Amino acid sequence: MGDGNDTGKVLDIKTADIKSTAPIFHTQGKNLSKALTTLVTTLDGLGKPWGDDEQGKKFGDAYTPQQKAIEKAAGTLVLGLISIHEAMTDMADGHVDNDELIAGMFAKVQPKVGEGYDGEAK
Repeated sequence: MGDGNDTGKVLDIKTADIKSTAPIFHTQGKNLSKALTTLVTTLDGLGKPWGDDEQGKKFGDAYTPQQKAIEKAAGTLVLGLISIHEAMTDMADGHVDNDELIAGMFAKVQPKVGEGYDGEAK
């Protein structure tokens, strides 16, 4: 916009690109979910693996009060990635439907004589 490189295109949406990219968000959401589960179960199983030395205590004092918030935030990211997948799939389907609707609007329809058309090409 305003950079002097106007191609004249408003949108250049390729449904194949959207459909091929959408599953990546689902896959990465599942991967993040597995990582979060591993983190939570491992840390819970280990107790306080950071130790009780000075550095361990500093980490524990900072991490422990925030642990649930960190887990919740990561869970929100998982849901976000999954919803992006769903939204992109819906968007691709909607784009195809919209293209078909617009194509139908501009299909060649021959007007009938007497309905504002006198039968001669203009």
